[in-house]
Amino acid sequence: MGSQLGSAGLTLINTLVNIYIFLLMLRLLLQASRADYFNPISQSVVKVTQPAVRPFQSFLGPVMGRFDLATLACGLVIKAVSIVLILQIAGFGMPSIAGVAIGAVAALANAVLKIYFFALIMMIILSWVAPNASHPGALLVMQLLEPIMAPVRKVIPPLGMIDLSPIFVFIAISLIDGIVVTSLTRAAGLAGALVGL
Repeated sequence: MGSQLGSAGLTLINTLVNIYIFLLMLRLLLQASRADYFNPISQSVVKVTQPAVRPFQSFLGPVMGRFDLATLACGLVIKAVSIVLILQIAGFGMPSIAGVAIGAVAALANAVLKIYFFALIMMIILSWVAPNASHPGALLVMQLLEPIMAPVRKVIPPLGMIDLSPIFVFIAISLIDGIVVTSLTRAAGLAGALVGL
């Protein structure tokens, strides 16, 4: 019973770490897509993640181009440290450094794909029920997805009222998840068990 409680506790800790990684990657993608910084949701994401990102900003600088390297480095370090600690507490000993690094990269890639996946679902639902919604959440979803949707729309223009581009983005997300993230998760070995929500 004690070992089951310990296992449940470690699973909960891993889930909480993965949710925080999700928020860090959301911050990274919002900045990369130049979403409205003053949107209340953007402000909340920055407020929640700033305490962890601040130490990295002192030596990486807040932004390099459109990509916030401090946030990316913060996510990698938090996930790598959590993998080491969880595996140590679970009694698996010290994992290989390569496995931890690959597991951390896989976790960040998984979070990015999940963000785009959920944002696409929200965009599709909004296009049916509230196509001209001005809610801060709806506006943020559109701003987040525009950098990846615009190039796809150039190749596959809308057919009248029907926009097929989300289908192709879903396929791309599934392929990247199935090929890249799955390969990284396998390559991470034991650390791969802690990748993703």
